[in-house]
Amino acid sequence: MTDLPGGDAPDEDAPLLPERRVRRRRGATAPTAPGPVPPTDPTTAAFQAHVRSARSELENQVAHARAEFDQANERIKERTGRDLIVAIGIGLAIGATVVVSLIFWKWIFVVFALGAAVLGVFEFGRALQGSGRRVDLVPQVVLGSVLVVSAWFLQMWLLWVVVFAAVAVTVVWRLVAQMVARDGRRYGDVLDDALVAGFLQLYVPFMAALCVVLLRQERGEFWVLAFLIVVVAADTGAYATGLMIGRHPMAPRISPKKTWEGFAGAAAASLIAGVLLAWLLLQLPVWTGLILGVIILGTATVGDLGESMIKRDLGIKDMSSWLPGHGGVLDRLDSILLSAPAALALYYLLTPLVTR
Repeated sequence: MTDLPGGDAPDEDAPLLPERRVRRRRGATAPTAPGPVPPTDPTTAAFQAHVRSARSELENQVAHARAEFDQANERIKERTGRDLIVAIGIGLAIGATVVVSLIFWKWIFVVFALGAAVLGVFEFGRALQGSGRRVDLVPQVVLGSVLVVSAWFLQMWLLWVVVFAAVAVTVVWRLVAQMVARDGRRYGDVLDDALVAGFLQLYVPFMAALCVVLLRQERGEFWVLAFLIVVVAADTGAYATGLMIGRHPMAPRISPKKTWEGFAGAAAASLIAGVLLAWLLLQLPVWTGLILGVIILGTATVGDLGESMIKRDLGIKDMSSWLPGHGGVLDRLDSILLSAPAALALYYLLTPLVTR
């Protein structure tokens, strides 16, 4: 082998360096040195720095706003026991479903009312069972469903027959079941169980059925929508006002968190909503909106306090936890159920005053 120029002959046994082996195997050439980096335009560099600064500032502001919102939400949750964000989200979803069903497909609202009544009966029955009452859930749910569906198909006098039958069957069922049990239950407890059986049918399915009866009337969907909006307005007005300035308890033994300031906010909201709905939606004289607002305010308040009294008697805070941020289904229906018969009565009373 010939000598390399200017050097000794390479050792044939010496291993090749990794770089040389790769180049010899692949025929690679020696790497070229990187070219010079073009200088950055001062204007471009300044713009990029400005963008980075603006993005960093925006991220800081968003983080600060989120922290403040979380703190405010925690204070609200501590005071009211509700998660505000979750409650608003679920409320908007339910409200959108109700509005769409009322405007476009009445029968969908009937399905919605049926589902709400069934869930309300079930969770109320479970709450009663937890307090020691004997409640037969299967006949309660089945007869309650029949009662709500009958309101869509039957005339009013036939609906009263169904109501009487539902109450009678649930009461007799409970008495027969107690006779079969033979467990030595006291007479007073058995009588209470029978009364609770009839009350459960009247409180949830019958009130829901009256809402369906109102829906069947001419322009009934607008009346259902109107009284629901007034109830929601009263509830929202009471919540917001009571949260901000509530100081004087309204019924501390029944519901300690309800205040007279909240009731004033509910009254203002319901009256404003009633006037606007009578004028824009129901085609009624403006003054009838005051009647609508006052009546629905009264029934919604009584319904809310009535359910609070029942829960306090049962020793529970919510009927269930099926609706995060709200409690149970019945916790959202308490104001609506008692307002349904009042809205139906107002329909018959005020419809002759409709302005064409």
